[in-house]
Amino acid sequence: MQIVINVEGVQLRSKLFRGFGDPNRLSILYSLLGGPLTVTEIVSATGMSQSNTSNHLRCLRECGLVAAEQQGKYVYYSLSDDRVGDLLALGESLLSDAACGVYQCTRYYASEE
Repeated sequence: MQIVINVEGVQLRSKLFRGFGDPNRLSILYSLLGGPLTVTEIVSATGMSQSNTSNHLRCLRECGLVAAEQQGKYVYYSLSDDRVGDLLALGESLLSDAACGVYQCTRYYASEE
């Protein structure tokens, strides 16, 4: 049986996973697992600069992975959907089983973008 791949669907899914594929964006997503944070709190948790954090947050918001809510003079960022956290947890589970192969992989590099 031949399977036909929907190229547009694959490209859309690839864009989704780009949000998870960048180490800085992934750090932000992990920092938000504990609940909403301000930019300052995310900077503290990730060690990234404020401008770099803000740029990645904008990307994550535009892609629908992170939500923002104004509370007084602060903006609090959170995961937009519980399934984002579920996907991070699933990745951890898969990594625990495939860590050796992922570590030894010479085809993917952590700094690729």
